[in-house]
Amino acid sequence: MANNTPQIIGRADHTVSRKHISKAALKVLYTLKDAGFQAFLVGGAVRDLLLGGRPKDFDVGTDADPDQVHALFRNSRIIGRRFRLVHVRFGREIIEVATFRAASDPDLDEDRSDEEGRLLRDNMYGSIDEDVWRRDFTVNALYYNIADFSVWDYVGGVEDLKDRKLELIGEPARRLREDPVRVLRAVRFAAKLRFMPVPSLESAIAEHKELLANIPPARLFDEFLKLFQAGFARSAFDALRYYQVFRELFPDTAEGLAAHDGEDFEHFIRTALDNTDRRVEEGKPITPMFLLGVFLWWPIRARARMYVEDDGVNEVQALGRATYDCLARQQARIAIPRRFGAPLREMITMQPRFAKQRGGRALGFLEHRRFRAAYDFMLLRHVIGDVSDETAEFWTEVQTMEQAERVQAFGLSQKPANKDRPRRRRRRRKPPPSNDG
Repeated sequence: MANNTPQIIGRADHTVSRKHISKAALKVLYTLKDAGFQAFLVGGAVRDLLLGGRPKDFDVGTDADPDQVHALFRNSRIIGRRFRLVHVRFGREIIEVATFRAASDPDLDEDRSDEEGRLLRDNMYGSIDEDVWRRDFTVNALYYNIADFSVWDYVGGVEDLKDRKLELIGEPARRLREDPVRVLRAVRFAAKLRFMPVPSLESAIAEHKELLANIPPARLFDEFLKLFQAGFARSAFDALRYYQVFRELFPDTAEGLAAHDGEDFEHFIRTALDNTDRRVEEGKPITPMFLLGVFLWWPIRARARMYVEDDGVNEVQALGRATYDCLARQQARIAIPRRFGAPLREMITMQPRFAKQRGGRALGFLEHRRFRAAYDFMLLRHVIGDVSDETAEFWTEVQTMEQAERVQAFGLSQKPANKDRPRRRRRRRKPPPSNDG
């Protein structure tokens, strides 16, 4: 698999075309090349272009150091502490430029590990011949050279692409100990690309998946977005469960799926994932808040029932307390930003309001800022029998009604608007008698 020198695939023998590379990335590549530096498109963009895809993100590798890159682009800034990168901004598009990294010292790396067994490394600048060994999977270790439009392959990545095979560079267990998030990356690529991990990688995932518990929850939230908000959420869910990794991210949800009524909960989740993938395909907006609410619905509902039975609180109060508790537990695994946690609680605690279909408060419910999310969530509950056909049909139909018909549907009488009421004439008050007199 590994070579000290790359296989160089000429332009005539690969499918990467500049017309499928963003203008911003091309500008960065050509600017670096014209300044006398090596400039390569690297990583997932090369992989996806070779597979016939149209990547959205483009990363660049170069032998220029960050200060040299920064000096070439006024629209750039240096980020990072452990390993400095340069972000070059073109409007909303950001091209990430990384200096080639030096090869690691295996003996040094083995000695430098944390308490949980993760290997620690220092990133030092090096050459492209060294940089390739720092990358994770063979299919992500491909370099497109802007100088002659060739593809450089050190580790058999092109062949693995053809075979749809997923393999780590180096010894799998060691690479997962370096960074356990590679477990999720492996599952993500398996789901997204329909690649099959090689047996040694599958064994390493089974052995080291528990190390994900040591990863900062904020980083795992980013991985959650990549898994479930990119158009292959259903496949990601299946792959996470197949490799028994889902429990490491959502332990309470996994418990719900294993429960006696887990089949209904699984159907509930799968329906939501299918809807999410469809919205991504159609270019419609999505929010992680909704899927997080879906994943936590079973533990929230179970805990809310306990509060109703043990403490005698009403359903809305019970759902509010249960949502707060379950979010707090989930935060230990995946950090959920407040901008998603607060609306999630609203969406969940609004569910009992769908049972009330009469009166002004029910009519006003339609104008609530979270109504649409709560309504979509209610329809999902209808799929598994949590909500009656009549309730789902009522709230679906009432949204299409004219105002007069809608008022009648909620059992209200149509009152004339204030502007149509006859005005009462004010009587002039007589001035008080004068005391001058």
